[in-house]
Amino acid sequence: MNWKDKVVLVTGGTGSFGKKFIRAMLDEQHPAKIIVYSRDELKQHEMRQKGFNHPSLRYFIGDVRDKERLYRAMQGVDVVVHAAALKQVPACEYNPMEAVKTNILGSGNVVDAALDAGVERVLALSTDKAVNPVNLYGATKLAAEKLVVQSNAYAAGKATRFSCVRYGNVVGSRGSVVPVFLRQRENGVLTVTDERMTRFWLSLEQGVRFVIRCIEQMQGGEVFVPKIPSTTIVDLARAIAPDAEIRTIGIRPGEKLHEVLVSRDESRSTVELDDMFVVLPVEAFWFGGDWAQRGKPVPDGFRYSSAENPEWLSIEQIRALVAPFEADYRNGTLEG
Repeated sequence: MNWKDKVVLVTGGTGSFGKKFIRAMLDEQHPAKIIVYSRDELKQHEMRQKGFNHPSLRYFIGDVRDKERLYRAMQGVDVVVHAAALKQVPACEYNPMEAVKTNILGSGNVVDAALDAGVERVLALSTDKAVNPVNLYGATKLAAEKLVVQSNAYAAGKATRFSCVRYGNVVGSRGSVVPVFLRQRENGVLTVTDERMTRFWLSLEQGVRFVIRCIEQMQGGEVFVPKIPSTTIVDLARAIAPDAEIRTIGIRPGEKLHEVLVSRDESRSTVELDDMFVVLPVEAFWFGGDWAQRGKPVPDGFRYSSAENPEWLSIEQIRALVAPFEADYRNGTLEG
């Protein structure tokens, strides 16, 4: 794939992922144009102030809830990375209709606009919380996944193809527990909801690299899942504040002990490669992918869980992941 000929639009382009993705695009892939699509003019201004002022960058004010604005923004676009979402679990629980409007209806607007504008590839970002969801955020992301994957059927004879990336917690992103632990460290007490809790972890850099590779390889309808390590919440707390007291406060509504990236039910249509799993669309007439030849089917009943993961981060490895965010925290530039 020759990125230099492409026009790329990123919904939620001012978020943690969006900025990292756009930086990688500017520094390495050099697309013809990158459109930052987001609803907050202040964050767009701050991006410009932080050096995101390349001649190929365009800033569009717009919400994914606004289909007409998306239609206008996607004219001439080749690749869409759909990263816009409401993702704070408590906020989604308290404002359920707002989460539905952005995460589900907004994703439907992205699909419709991309189809009608003739966009070649749309990759939507999902989350481990979409698998067997127990909170509204996860439920809306599951619905968005289903909508995006099945929208390949709507493309009919058009070239537009839709796929998803599903991964775990991103170290230091907005909503991450890392900024919370860094703040609590100053008081000497870190709060965890349950000491048994495990999570998948990856860095923003890893997430961006994975998304770029998936865009280049997608054929339409896949849900791409990277192989990433797990950590316990207690190890994460000890890595950040080894001398602090760890206080258990009880699991919150909508919170899981362990996360799952590939469910047992999905195992029947999942292929394993060296560095990722690919969940294939079931009974999809448009899909002619060759993933089954490139990888191997996972065993029936397999699931990819943070508690059963063969790869775990040591405390030293966690510290190495968190180190860049500690510097940002000291400088007052860490988002969260």
